[in-house]
Amino acid sequence: MMQQPPRFLRPGDTRHGWEAEKPDLDPENNTTFVFNPNISKSIDQQRKRLPIFNVRNHIIYLMENFQTLVICGETGSGKSTQIPQYLIEAGWCRGGHMVGITEPRRVAATALATRVADERGTIVGDEVGYCIRFDDHTKPGLTQIKYMTEGILVCEMMADPLLRSYSVVMLDEVHERTLYTDVVLGLMKKIIKKRPDLRLIVSSATMDAEEISDYFNVKKDGKDTSIILSIPGRTFPIEVFYIRDPVPDYVRASVETAMRIHRLEEAGDILMFLTGQEEVDSAVSLIKQEVASLRKSKYDVLVLPMYGALPAGEQLRVFLNPGHKTRKIVVATNIAETSITIPGIVYVVDCGFVKLRCFNAKTRNDSLVIVPISRAEAQQRAGRAGRLRSGRVFRLYSEDAYEKLTPHLPCEMQRTDLAPVVLQLKALGIENILRFPFLSRPPAQHMILALDLLYALGAINDDGNLADPLGLQMAELPLDPKVSKMLLSSGEFGCTEEILTLVAMLQINNVFQRPSSGNRALEARRKRREFEVAEGDLITLLNVYNAFIKEKKSKQWCGVNFLNYKGLMRACEIRSSMAGLLRKFGVPSSSAAGDVQAVCRCITAGFFPNAAYLHHSGTYHTVRGEPGLHIHPTSVLYTEEQPQWILYAEVIHSSKIYVRDVTVIDPSWLEELAPHYYEKRIERPFSL
Repeated sequence: MMQQPPRFLRPGDTRHGWEAEKPDLDPENNTTFVFNPNISKSIDQQRKRLPIFNVRNHIIYLMENFQTLVICGETGSGKSTQIPQYLIEAGWCRGGHMVGITEPRRVAATALATRVADERGTIVGDEVGYCIRFDDHTKPGLTQIKYMTEGILVCEMMADPLLRSYSVVMLDEVHERTLYTDVVLGLMKKIIKKRPDLRLIVSSATMDAEEISDYFNVKKDGKDTSIILSIPGRTFPIEVFYIRDPVPDYVRASVETAMRIHRLEEAGDILMFLTGQEEVDSAVSLIKQEVASLRKSKYDVLVLPMYGALPAGEQLRVFLNPGHKTRKIVVATNIAETSITIPGIVYVVDCGFVKLRCFNAKTRNDSLVIVPISRAEAQQRAGRAGRLRSGRVFRLYSEDAYEKLTPHLPCEMQRTDLAPVVLQLKALGIENILRFPFLSRPPAQHMILALDLLYALGAINDDGNLADPLGLQMAELPLDPKVSKMLLSSGEFGCTEEILTLVAMLQINNVFQRPSSGNRALEARRKRREFEVAEGDLITLLNVYNAFIKEKKSKQWCGVNFLNYKGLMRACEIRSSMAGLLRKFGVPSSSAAGDVQAVCRCITAGFFPNAAYLHHSGTYHTVRGEPGLHIHPTSVLYTEEQPQWILYAEVIHSSKIYVRDVTVIDPSWLEELAPHYYEKRIERPFSL
């Protein structure tokens, strides 16, 4: 059993434990939150009761008179589901055109398409469809409303630079400011200048509307081309509680708080915010253990995880109504802040942290870092409560800590690796990347390092243009540039079959299931060792996939071996998609037939920038001298004798700087396969 959780206090209670937020009587400082009380009504009635319904005619009027419409409205107001339908009903899809809606996350694209198809009495893939990486549910000539991730729209621009198949493009959830949000904003700014008939809608829950409107506004004959529309929402009050003293383990404290809510509070579902998949899975397991130990409870409990890597079918479970005698506890990453609206949430537990991908100029890699959230994110998380009635938010940080949070976190364009973006922009014919109209200009050093990496990989030539065919092919692959280079090199090494498998497996998180404790944890570790090899994590993943295929994709076999069945099935789909692209590029099919060295050399051809050697201090240093890298505890090499030279696919910052997805290499391969990178560019006090 867990320790007694910290006490939380109501407003006016001065005892130690949770501290309630003092009521703010200034209406300018109060935050209100939209809810949907109409879930029991018919779909038509629900549509009419959404806040956006009252301005539907005004939206159509503005679309006819302005090229860009910036819409501000709280999540749940109906922006994402209703506006595309209003446009169809107003005739904007005549002549075979589509309304395209971009979403920052795959789950939002799939969930919204499912909902809108349901509202229109059709199936997903016909009139209403979606397209995400490796999964296209649309039909040319039939689909009129198309939900997609932002990266998909960028890929479409390569074949159709002016987006002639669309009459309206809606950029949704722009406040998230992902890498591709900013890319699409800049590209649309260029496109609408050349296509005056194209309409652009920019939708956001919190974004500075004036900044966006000014960004797109082009005065024509003294008239603005951009306008702002704010959608009022219906509100329920929320009560915010803070904890006085910092908690040593926010995952465990979140679980304890959720269980206390379950025991003491009235009906209503609970939403917990954590930072990543591992934390979510751990919390789900802990909650299930706690629920099983309860002697009696007013409500049954349904515990559900929610994160981006979860299979689509599992993600959709959080939207289901579990019944009035069951309390739903959803444990989620920040995917649940704004991208999706989970019905039934009354209580929110906010750990106060988020996991961000940040570019490290020294290692020249993105690394995952856990940082405090911003005040804007805290408000968004609070906004998930109180959509059915008055809600409550439990923050695992003090009110003073909240006041010290930064107003907004830096957008991805200013903190992540820019190589994928530069590659895409080059493929779209944008020669001078530095003059691209970014909404927020990225650091010049990051841009230079991105060009440096692409040149080293052979994606761009001495003139700074895309190399033909390698650079053009890399831009077409929906992969990290280093992974793309590895895949496209596989024909030369005679191992396309093996590298296709590795590429697919690298897209899957947590192939191995790791029970938290007990005999199952020991058995899972023993089973995992049956796949492990001295060459490292990637060859181990290759062994897992090959065994899965040999066992005819058996779900039962996966259960016995503590493997992620749905993840492996997803890997099969991705592998098939990538194989089709290799055939298109004319890369001959081949197999290494057990030649592990050929596979490892091919891995080196793509990941050579991520080489590190074992320093006498016992840690790894990159070839550039970045010190203090450690093999991640989940690596198959963690408990083995440390190899002298490794390649890694990912960097993670926590108590130490860890490298993950590690492969053992021979240092001579670096000089052989990347002499331009290691002989001329790096001055080093050691020999390869």
